[in-house]
Amino acid sequence: MTRRTLTLSKQADRAAKPGPKSSPGARTARRVAAPKAAPPAVPAGREVPPDNPRLSKRMAELGLCSRREADEWIANGWVRVDGQVIDTLGVRVSMDAKIEIDPAARVQQSERVTILIHKPVGYVSGQAEDGYEPAVVLIRPENRWSEDPSPRPFKPAHLRGLAPAGRLDIDSTGLLVLTQDGRIAKQLIGQDSAVEKEYLVRVEGGLTEEGMKLLRHGLTLDGVKLKPARVSWQNEDQLRFVLREGRKRQIRRMCEMVGLVVVGLKRVRSGGVPLGRLPLGQWRYLRPDESF
Repeated sequence: MTRRTLTLSKQADRAAKPGPKSSPGARTARRVAAPKAAPPAVPAGREVPPDNPRLSKRMAELGLCSRREADEWIANGWVRVDGQVIDTLGVRVSMDAKIEIDPAARVQQSERVTILIHKPVGYVSGQAEDGYEPAVVLIRPENRWSEDPSPRPFKPAHLRGLAPAGRLDIDSTGLLVLTQDGRIAKQLIGQDSAVEKEYLVRVEGGLTEEGMKLLRHGLTLDGVKLKPARVSWQNEDQLRFVLREGRKRQIRRMCEMVGLVVVGLKRVRSGGVPLGRLPLGQWRYLRPDESF
């Protein structure tokens, strides 16, 4: 074999020999596309100062929904700000931004229920505690008031996310509101709530004229001065209280401060919704024509 033939043979062998295999990681690296840019926080051309409110907070301030609902709607792509869909949480918006809500969000919101219970003594308003059951266990088809004017059929889904909008302690009875609707919860127990709650309170002990004045305005609980209250005698052993706040065991503590002992307490109204003839231990739906 000549030198030229041998050289050609080696070149052919090198061409036929496969090169080193690329690692799986290298192949993967070539396939991964560059990450997509995050959507702009606000429509192009608008500068929003960092101290402006987040979109979810602004929606709640406008009464469109609760902040929890707002986060859900934003994540679902149901919110437009100045014509642009915003689906990123934490976006800040200007106070004059135009916020539009997709009809799908309104449909979901309309399906959320609010339930009124005539809570008996011995049940807690929220989570079970100290062996006592929460009032929500009373919401069963067989416990529904037979005269409930709402045509809405009961569904187990109505119990999902149902939360008390205000406390009614274990020793008290009367109207307890449970809701899936964040707007109603904010209206009843939000920091700026001005909804009246009315109570009938049976008491023992003597009440002076000065004591009555203090019940109406002038008492302090936990270092905070209480808002003015309307207090009057309903009969010889029962007072009527109308409050615009709801501190823990507020009425019982107010009465103790003026020498009274509360032996019975019943909430009979929340805003424009009375307890009415709802039987003890039974429940009904809030009607569309009712509001707090």
